[in-house]
Amino acid sequence: MNAVITGGTRGIGRAIALKLAAKGYNLSICARDEEALFQLKMDLEIMGIQVFVFKADMAVKAEVYAFCEAVKSRMLEVDVLVNNTGSFLTGSLLNERDEQFEQMLHINLNASYYCGKFFGKMMREQRFGHVFNICSVASKQIAENAGSYSVTKAAMFSLSNVFRDELSKYNVKVTAILPGSTLTSSWEGTSIPEGRFVKPEDIAETIWSVLNLSSSANVDEITIKPVQF
Repeated sequence: MNAVITGGTRGIGRAIALKLAAKGYNLSICARDEEALFQLKMDLEIMGIQVFVFKADMAVKAEVYAFCEAVKSRMLEVDVLVNNTGSFLTGSLLNERDEQFEQMLHINLNASYYCGKFFGKMMREQRFGHVFNICSVASKQIAENAGSYSVTKAAMFSLSNVFRDELSKYNVKVTAILPGSTLTSSWEGTSIPEGRFVKPEDIAETIWSVLNLSSSANVDEITIKPVQF
């Protein structure tokens, strides 16, 4: 089994990579930090799987497609795609710099669009596969002081629905994951107790559970929130 994970060196992406590696998946992973990528590669290969890593800034279209083409040259089939790369910047939509919205648009939406199209076509041809888009509770409910983030994550959720509509005809599944506050680097320095966050491993376990459903079942979306926040 082969899986592709964007933004796989930290947080949710890393937790998913570790989970799938433990279950025997070969992995292709991209991120911006080359040193972190090769450290992750060493950590994962201990489990006896094949790991391909690629340095890419997912805000840059050419680098996204360079990653996709590199993966295709190594993986003839892709069973799972996890569009995990994301950017979270706070601020008032009316007062922020245009560049802040554009950065999140490129990373939160465009990268998933490019990867989803590229690997979606592969899955359509092979007539199997599963796409997971890591959206956010902000996809449905505006996050306070994070208007542009909410807009881009809402668009990503809509993208998931469109991909599902087009790919289901070819036996390809699409699931949107909508996490609430999750203990990742976005929360560095917070005074909120660790026990009041969703853990990245919770997202990884959820994805693994969905992958183990029958071939005829698709989970459209899953919302995971902290019990208290």
